[in-house]
Amino acid sequence: MATITEGYLDSPIFRIIGRTAAEKGVRAFVIGGYVRDCFLYGKGSGDIDVVVEGSGIDLAEAVARKVGARNVAVYRNFGTAMFHWKGLEIEFVGARKESYDRTSRKPVVEDGTLEEDQLRRDFTINAMAFSLQEEDFGALVDPFGGIRDLAEGIIRTPLDPDTTYSDDPLRMLRAVRFACRLSTEEHPFRIVPESIESMKRNTARMAILSKERIVEELSKILLTHRPSKGFALLEETGLLKEILPDLVKLKGVETVDGRGHKENFSHTLQVVDNVAVLEEAAIARGELMDYTPEEDGDGWTASVRTSPNVWLRWAALLHDIGKPASKRFVAGTGWTFHGHEVIGARMVPVIFRQMKMPANEKMKYVQKLVSLHLRPIALVDGEVTDSAVRRLVFDAGNDLEDLMLLCNADITSKNPAKVARIKANFQLVMEKIAKVEALDAIRNFKNPISGDYVMEVYGIGPCNTIGIIKERVKNAILDGEIPNEFEAADALMRETASGLGLTPVK
Repeated sequence: MATITEGYLDSPIFRIIGRTAAEKGVRAFVIGGYVRDCFLYGKGSGDIDVVVEGSGIDLAEAVARKVGARNVAVYRNFGTAMFHWKGLEIEFVGARKESYDRTSRKPVVEDGTLEEDQLRRDFTINAMAFSLQEEDFGALVDPFGGIRDLAEGIIRTPLDPDTTYSDDPLRMLRAVRFACRLSTEEHPFRIVPESIESMKRNTARMAILSKERIVEELSKILLTHRPSKGFALLEETGLLKEILPDLVKLKGVETVDGRGHKENFSHTLQVVDNVAVLEEAAIARGELMDYTPEEDGDGWTASVRTSPNVWLRWAALLHDIGKPASKRFVAGTGWTFHGHEVIGARMVPVIFRQMKMPANEKMKYVQKLVSLHLRPIALVDGEVTDSAVRRLVFDAGNDLEDLMLLCNADITSKNPAKVARIKANFQLVMEKIAKVEALDAIRNFKNPISGDYVMEVYGIGPCNTIGIIKERVKNAILDGEIPNEFEAADALMRETASGLGLTPVK
């Protein structure tokens, strides 16, 4: 019996592609994610992949001319072409078959048939195709049972998994990503056991992948609704040890004198999940902002965040990365991880460099959140002074809301009463922060006293004394000794400078 596909190809672009292909004497099919999403969500995405038994570039250019699409992007090295039309992104590629060299994930590509093209696909659910031929328009071409695997929530390879994963080991990370991305509570997806075992056998093949491609897949996993599922799968298969060995070191519980510590790997995954939930809820309420420097470098432009911040997810993943190096057992006290936030902050640039991640403001953002993630909790446990709050706001700057979100997500005790108590105190800290920030304008604090001003008043050149004066003024403002105003800062500058033996010039 034919699978019902009515309504999935209603856009006129599909008939136009089919007719143009017939005119050129080739066959064309919609394949991959669009087909999968039609059956999974009842509609396709805005990204359409068309496979052609012939030249994908030629067909793309011919279709683009018919619909009046401009700026056809052609990638001759890959035999693909793409254009945009009425909100759709349509990519054309010639059907091909592939063979691989053991030392590279880049295949030797030859022209092929639809069947050969489907064989090279990563998973059965991504190998389904819709025919665009007039005689069987909309017919599902599903040689590997992808429609059945979708219904059963199965991630399975068309070929033997050892062949699929050894040829292109990135597909192992894609399997994990799809298991996360497609899963819902009502309809979870799982990787079939034989595929899991194959991934365990092929971990060494990860060595041929570029760090950039690995990070791209990890980031996509982090951006799913439940990233913990992906990282648990990566750990189970041994892939995580090949990718982020420092994260694996968090796993396990050591016991001395009958006292164990928190299992930090599972805690980390729970924190990442918590961040995903909290951030998505905050975005829906319009509570989070993103900041970009103004062109003159003298301020910031703020915009409401509309999609998750992947670097916040990275910060959650790495927030306790320094715990293994700081772990100590103290008789009479138990296990401690003193200074793990400092060690973790030092590790962040190293990990970013090893993974070839950006060594720019994104790395500094993650490093800052790792470094500061204990500070708000410390305020919860102690007396919330205005001075401590000012310094937290000053150190966090524009990343304060993200830091507080991470710290809230870090509350994972299994004792409900303890969690309720900490969250209640945490709310008090947030209220105190809002009050102090509104009164003192500490965020993105700029010292009212500049070095140029000190040199002008005292007729001196650059020297360490200027730094001492500025630091005194800054600390006095943050500690609440003086208001964040020029007049008070100027008076303290003159008092401090006098004590250092300086006299204003006439």
